[in-house]
Amino acid sequence: MKAFTTSRLLAVGALTGTAVLALSVPAFAHVTVEPEGTAAKGGYAVVDFKVPNERDNASTTKLEVAFPTDHPLASVMPQPVDGWKIDITTSKLAKPVQSHGQSVSEAVTKVTWTADGDGIEPGFFQKFPVSIGRLPDNTDQLVFKALQTYSDKEVVRWIEVPQKGQDEPDNPAPVLTLAPAGDEGQDASGDATPAAARTGTASAAENSSTDVTARVLGVVGIVVGAAGVAYGVLAGRRRTTA
Repeated sequence: MKAFTTSRLLAVGALTGTAVLALSVPAFAHVTVEPEGTAAKGGYAVVDFKVPNERDNASTTKLEVAFPTDHPLASVMPQPVDGWKIDITTSKLAKPVQSHGQSVSEAVTKVTWTADGDGIEPGFFQKFPVSIGRLPDNTDQLVFKALQTYSDKEVVRWIEVPQKGQDEPDNPAPVLTLAPAGDEGQDASGDATPAAARTGTASAAENSSTDVTARVLGVVGIVVGAAGVAYGVLAGRRRTTA
């Protein structure tokens, strides 16, 4: 009876987990923005706009990303993406804003990627990298509203700004969370130690380990050699006595 009950509980748990997974999958299937490493306030960063294809009968053929005008970015440089044409829109701001002690009246307000071929086909996603900076030092996040166009002319508007303490909206806008100033040394894993330093430390440890191993082998060789000499001397004495 106990085994039967346990089996039933496991089965129910598995079904429940599957149901939860099925319900949670759509929440991740939207346009997002993530930094390659750390996006720290006041610094520069490379961010990826990740675009999944949510349809099974159409391809994504265009992505339009609106850049924030309340916290304009002086430098916006998209990385070329095979199969996609890139257009950068620069506009005058309705009202100049102060950024790092300077008045900014013109900035990049939109970047558009248009597919030259099939675009993002069903079951695939695409990353669109952009170098941006300097990042503002007076906000904790940047909101990038996006429009995703499919080959059947459907347009999905990812423009709803998530609100703290509320459920995620149906069509959330990509939001880039900014790290505190001075965190540029951290990598994607959150390790603040520079990669070169970590490599040097690892090499030193490896060299130390190799040196210890060599010394141990050397001592073992001396002991074995001494044992061989002793054995030869004893064998010679036995033959002489005989």
